[in-house]
Amino acid sequence: MDQHPTTPGRGLTRPPHLRAGDHIAVVATSGPIDPQRLAAGTALLRSWGLRVTIAPHVLDTHPVLGHLAGTDADRAADFQAAWLDPTVDAVICARGGYGVHRMVDLLDWDALRAAPPKVLIGFSDVSSLHEAVAQRLGLTTLYGPMSATAAFLGDGPTAEHLRRTLFEPAATTVLTSATAATLVPGRARGITAGGCTHVLAAERGTPAARPSYAGHILVLEDVNEHPYQLDRILTQLLRSGAFDGVTGVALGSWEGCGPLDRVRDVMLDRLGPLGIPVVWELGFGHCPSTLTVPLGVPALLDADAGTLTLELPALADRPEPPRAPAE
Repeated sequence: MDQHPTTPGRGLTRPPHLRAGDHIAVVATSGPIDPQRLAAGTALLRSWGLRVTIAPHVLDTHPVLGHLAGTDADRAADFQAAWLDPTVDAVICARGGYGVHRMVDLLDWDALRAAPPKVLIGFSDVSSLHEAVAQRLGLTTLYGPMSATAAFLGDGPTAEHLRRTLFEPAATTVLTSATAATLVPGRARGITAGGCTHVLAAERGTPAARPSYAGHILVLEDVNEHPYQLDRILTQLLRSGAFDGVTGVALGSWEGCGPLDRVRDVMLDRLGPLGIPVVWELGFGHCPSTLTVPLGVPALLDADAGTLTLELPALADRPEPPRAPAE
């Protein structure tokens, strides 16, 4: 575990990186899971040398609301059991969708805080869980692909970037993509935070919501939100004070959000007046090939170069296991 104190300059506490033989639990916190994708994702995780446990209710569907993977209580119980299991080193969500908002307040956060730090992986709707883990547990997390999703299963670079971030985090400290471009020039330092814009907007006023993201570099992306909807979402975040003190913004993908030039116009209109560096299309989120972005880590955003450079690896070093004495 990272021994640095949790301060605005140092970021959050970093769980240990993974190594072969470690244990990862797969949970369903949001929408229902396709069994074939679950099996394929589990096989891929095991090919990395990980032991994989599938939580009991991962393949459940809510008895009335078909957009949910089981009941709120069961989804929360699966996540909590995985986090409290002392043998589990990381928890990965099988997919996003919708549902974390309904279960996150059912978790026993005092019990979760007492457990050893471990890695949380997911994106999209899991943004709510990233926020809660950051605010209530003080841990860095990974905004990255989930095990039963198309990008993880069908795009080699997506899976490989997650694997390296988990096992060799010092090798994934510079984030960029072929699509990265300057929206507002400049350089800024801050702690990474953020996720899916409409989920972050829905977080405002909830128990884990921050007054603002002051001192942070916000990473933002979304899917299937039309430009006028993105305008409304960003305006709500601005009016609520979420952007007060933000040092920079890294924008990811906008799949299904309409013409990208219109999305870009909205971003420039809403974010440009902040007078902070903004990078366009850094290559994370709901795109077919996606980067894993650590949240809670000090970083340098260079909008001119189109890069986000982590000033600490996403996960902490861990001591090597003791060797058997020579005979």
